[in-house]
Amino acid sequence: MSLKMTLDSSLSGGAPMHRGPYISMITNRTMNLLIRAAMLFMVGVFLALVLNLLQVQRNVTLFPPDVISSIFSSAWWLPPCCGTAAALIGLLYPCMDRRLGEPHKLKREWSNVMRCVAVFVGINHASAKVDFANNVQLSLTLAALSVGLWWTFDRSRSGFGLGVIIATFATLATQLLVYNGVFQYTSPDFLYIRSWLPCIFFAGVITVGNIGRQLALVNFYFQF
Repeated sequence: MSLKMTLDSSLSGGAPMHRGPYISMITNRTMNLLIRAAMLFMVGVFLALVLNLLQVQRNVTLFPPDVISSIFSSAWWLPPCCGTAAALIGLLYPCMDRRLGEPHKLKREWSNVMRCVAVFVGINHASAKVDFANNVQLSLTLAALSVGLWWTFDRSRSGFGLGVIIATFATLATQLLVYNGVFQYTSPDFLYIRSWLPCIFFAGVITVGNIGRQLALVNFYFQF
């Protein structure tokens, strides 16, 4: 009788004890994912506002008057789109590192991540401020700087491959937006845009990817 009671109690009371930690682990993992996505979204929005302000001030990008609806003279949809893209890219990079079995170990400190952000802002600043003889020279210079950013702060094959792929799709999307009259570039030399734009996209992907990798090392704990 006592053996039956012991078995019954183990079957009835044991399941919640095993199921509780599992549910807690899944919940914490989900919350960590949501917090990282929110942080990356805010980073993307901030970079979009600051960097696009440089382009607008130098008349590199021109938006129609009817879509200018923020204090930073940017189209209202641009910061949310950049924030969403930053969240996806920042979550994708550490995920690909795990899937490919290539953990990123180069300079895994926040100080290096901030240096990467500073270099990216500098590259964007150069595209808007520095005067070159023609766009070809500017494009080659920015391409060298972007690859240098990858070599200095990344050096992973997955990082380079994702950077090229995402930059290609982002360039095609920009071409479509400009073709449909959403905004325009002054003096375009690569169909409807400037030829250095893919370099900016590539550097931005590498930068956001490194931020996402660094955030993946941080664990946020919650009690339920």
